[in-house]
Parts: sequence; C-alpha cells; structure tokens
Amino acid sequence: MSQPLGSEIDRELTVLEGLVTTVNPDGSPHVAAMGPLVSAGFDRFVLRPFRTSTTCQNLLRTGRCVAHVSDDVELIARAALHQLEAAPAMHATPSGDGFILASACRWFALRVASGPIAADDERPRMDCVVLDSGRLRDFFGLNRAKHAVIEATILATRLQFISCEEVLAEMERLAPLVEKTGGAAERRAWGMVEAYVRGWSPE
Repeated sequence: MSQPLGSEIDRELTVLEGLVTTVNPDGSPHVAAMGPLVSAGFDRFVLRPFRTSTTCQNLLRTGRCVAHVSDDVELIARAALHQLEAAPAMHATPSGDGFILASACRWFALRVASGPIAADDERPRMDCVVLDSGRLRDFFGLNRAKHAVIEATILATRLQFISCEEVLAEMERLAPLVEKTGGAAERRAWGMVEAYVRGWSPE
C-alpha cells in the first residue's frame, strides 16, 4: 500500500489509499490495493509498485491502469492481503482497455508517462497522466472505523518486518473505533484482518 514520503517525492502530492486495476496478459483484470501520490486536482498520479508485484509487471507491459477513490475498506483490505475470494464487480473503461470497479466512488484511467525504468529498481517510480475519469457515486465521508481498518491492514502487510504481537497490540488500540462507529462491512473487514494476522507465519 502506501510508502513513506521521501525527499525525492513532490511534497505537493498526497498519499491516497485506494485500489488500482491493471490488465493481465490473458486480458483478465487484476485488483490491488495501492496508495499512489495524488495532486489536489487529481491531474497527477505517482505510482511506486514493488517490481515483483503483478501490478508492476502489468504496468511495465501495458503502461495503463485505473486508479480508484473508494470508501469500500473491506475490498481494500481483502485486496491488500490477497484475500479476495472472487473478483469484485467491474465494467470496462470507455476506451475498453481497462477495468472500473463498480463499488468505487471515482475512477481515473492512467497512462505511465515516466521514462525508462532501471532493471534494478525495486520500486520503480511511475509518473502518470490522466486519460479519462468518471464519478460513480458520492464518497461516504470521514469515519473512524474505516480509518481503523485501513491502519490495521497496512500493519498487516508489514508482518515480515514487525511482529504479530506488535500488530495485534496496535489493533487492540484501534478496535474500539470499529466497535463504536463501524457498520457491517467494517466489522467483517476487521475480523478478516485480525484472522489474517493471527494466522500469519513467515514463509
């Protein structure tokens, strides 16, 4: 998901936790959670996927993706932790070369505009331009339970670097936010993340 801001990152951009779809070699969609850097006017996106990820390989091959603004934290959590049991509902972009998530609030079809990427770059920086965009529905708004699910999910993606005990301790601190302000989707997402953390073991 998101990465720490470094000195090389444009400070006028903001991390937006969301979802990105790319196209696999067989034409099927791939859904991934990602925190791109985005300009206030949504006219500039910077992606930094891990080179080994399916998203990165698809971007290197096609130079195209669709970024989504979403308040569906259950889908974000499942995509981030590779717990999607089935592909979510989607439809094609107007150009027909990308996939839009039906549950998203807004979508942005992107083209990678940056130059050649070094073969040894673990997280290549991909500056993107917006080719097309659309709005599907209103954003739900600020909610502490949704925030807690995103925070717990990000921690769960870092279990190779921090202990399960540390993650569970932080989740215990965040849990009251889900209990007090979450709906059914947030509670399901929270339960999934907690089960993932408790069942995690290094490969």
